[in-house]
Amino acid sequence: MECLLRQEDGGSDLEASEMFTRRTMHELGALVLERVLNADEPPGLVRCPFGHEAVLVDQRRKRVTTVLGVIQLKRGYYYCEPCEKGMLPRDAQLDIVSTSFSLGVRKMMGWMGGKESFAEAGADLTLMAGIKVKTKSVERVAEGIGAQLEELGQSERTQAMAENVVPLKSTPKFYVSLDGTGVPVIKRETAGRRGKGENGEARTREAKLGCVFKQTTTDEKGRPQRDEASTTYVGAIEPAAEFGWRIYGEAERRGLRRAQKVIVIGDGAQWIWNLADEHFPGAVQIVDLYHAREHLADLSKFIYGPATPKGLRWSSERMAQLDEGDIASVLKNMRRLRPAGVKAKEELRKTINYFKHNRERMRYREFRQQGLFVGSGVVEAGCRTVIGRRLKQSGMYWSVRGANDIIALRCIQLSGRWEEIWEMRAAS
Repeated sequence: MECLLRQEDGGSDLEASEMFTRRTMHELGALVLERVLNADEPPGLVRCPFGHEAVLVDQRRKRVTTVLGVIQLKRGYYYCEPCEKGMLPRDAQLDIVSTSFSLGVRKMMGWMGGKESFAEAGADLTLMAGIKVKTKSVERVAEGIGAQLEELGQSERTQAMAENVVPLKSTPKFYVSLDGTGVPVIKRETAGRRGKGENGEARTREAKLGCVFKQTTTDEKGRPQRDEASTTYVGAIEPAAEFGWRIYGEAERRGLRRAQKVIVIGDGAQWIWNLADEHFPGAVQIVDLYHAREHLADLSKFIYGPATPKGLRWSSERMAQLDEGDIASVLKNMRRLRPAGVKAKEELRKTINYFKHNRERMRYREFRQQGLFVGSGVVEAGCRTVIGRRLKQSGMYWSVRGANDIIALRCIQLSGRWEEIWEMRAAS
């Protein structure tokens, strides 16, 4: 063993020794695992799924990549005469049907494939765990696990919506926040859709993201404090009507019925408020303050030009009124503007309509007095971390199915529920 720790010049090479020892232990472990799994002789008869007797024909080998290395697994092959079908029950027992990767390896591939590009995930698995897998294999496994976990999540949310028991412990303030962000997709996914690309063609599809979090306290200055580790995410590329049930199911799962006050926060997108009215009637609705400020800043640039003293003064005064929730004064001052040019007039019209339509959602002084959040920073950060950081890297183009599978993985990971949902998968 001492020779392992010596270089040719007599110095020590701890890294080489570590890697050699790990590789050796993995090889020994794989050998032990293979012998343990192949130790028992298969029975002569088993029952098929329909209750018939299936007869052992022979034993068939399969190469399986495990966390310890590649093993040769022997499985009994049975034939059911009434069904006229063969079967390999050992594959189902070990959860390796239609795959050559063990459950432990697939768990690693799913975790890494949800966090970084498939190529990077494969490289990291080789470096960190000594597991060599192809990039395409990581993609297939990660997306497959994402699809499985999405089904579990949907089932969990459906069960929560059907549950009639309301726990005794209540939540003082319960937030639901919604937003959308574009995901680059392959061309066939945008067929017939209008967009901002060349010739008016769409290049992205909107992924809708929702988060649920809780607030119990405020700080010494009365500013709201989000409860630690209380944020969970759901998301998908899907119509607003379908997404409404998704976020409602997550809210039910998180304890919507025991909330003392429900708050929905979003930007001015109409689909958000339609879903809020449908699924969270009676909730306090708040337009993100910073989106509202952006509308004022943009209007100022259209009317007065970018970074002009007069425009900056006008927008600063309007933002002060906005912060106080004095939307009547904001609207009054906008109506006094006399823009020159068609574009400026149209921008003024749209901005006035935006504030008129959302004035009840902009009572910021009142909301602050109640100790409520007035910004959608949580879900906006979620759009960047859950979706942007993984699905919007340079050169990435997705199918809707593949994107949704990875979004499901990301939501579970960043909600801190990976092990919990993985155990649900094993139980099911």
